[in-house]
Amino acid sequence: MQRKDDFEIRRKHLSHLTEEELEKRFWELTEKIVEPLIELARTHTSPSIERSVLLRMGFDSLTAKAIVEKCVEKGLLGKGAGHVVLKYALYKNITIKEAGERLAKGDGWDEIDRAMAVKISAASAGKVV
Repeated sequence: MQRKDDFEIRRKHLSHLTEEELEKRFWELTEKIVEPLIELARTHTSPSIERSVLLRMGFDSLTAKAIVEKCVEKGLLGKGAGHVVLKYALYKNITIKEAGERLAKGDGWDEIDRAMAVKISAASAGKVV
């Protein structure tokens, strides 16, 4: 069975967009798609899950435990401990590893509100790995 090629018809409503506009639309639609997943994660997480995420990000168990405890204390567990570390890394323009180590030591928590306002893009996220 061969599928009829209808690419030109399906792309008609996008053909007037520039490359930048297409990229912007892509990220807007991506955000809409993952929104329910983020809400589910926000309402169905636990310290254990968040420690597990941090372990998979490369942190040792003591560092992960310290970060999660602070996230609980600050009411940020629903945002995701890994997300908090990523936002802080972007805010300070440092690596994720360095951001996590600072947060585990208790440093930087006074800046977390400002850090959480940082917008994440594919380009910016690639800088902190």
